[in-house]
Amino acid sequence: MRHLEFDGRYARAIISGRKRATIRLGRKPNLKPGDEILIHSGGRVIARAVVERVESKRVDELSDEDALLDGFSNRKELIDALKRHYRDVDNDSQAHIVVFRVVEKFERPVMSSDYAYEGNLPLEIAEKALKHLDLPDEDRKLIELFLQAGSLRKAAYRLGGLNRRYMIRDALRRAYEELKAKGLMGPKF
Repeated sequence: MRHLEFDGRYARAIISGRKRATIRLGRKPNLKPGDEILIHSGGRVIARAVVERVESKRVDELSDEDALLDGFSNRKELIDALKRHYRDVDNDSQAHIVVFRVVEKFERPVMSSDYAYEGNLPLEIAEKALKHLDLPDEDRKLIELFLQAGSLRKAAYRLGGLNRRYMIRDALRRAYEELKAKGLMGPKF
């Protein structure tokens, strides 16, 4: 199951249904309509959802409708939030809109680590990935940075901010899936 991570301040909007999308800059999320996802907010899994649509456009093409889906009042409010979350935002920046539908709300939020990598520790995954996999250069650099820093948080800050954690998590998820496919790792629960 895939994961979407949000700042803790968005939890209520997601649970209430006011926020039904996320707009991410940079690499397109590896999601497609029909994918089941776990929604993380504030370090906890708060809901299970299904991806309804994934669309890409430039920042200058974002609309008030996109902003409303993402829980904002209008396009300007959305653009201001993107500028707070991402360092380099301009009109030509590529934006990816992931629209989702919450299908299960967790009354008691579950710790993210209970779901991440099917019970395997990120450090174990990183070490095995570097030893056993022919990783793409970008993933290798991210995983090496993670090991060197010793935590996702510290590595993300070295990349430019906490909002960069997703880059490391994505690299670890891809490595875990490949390790699992090769029979080098598997679920621990």
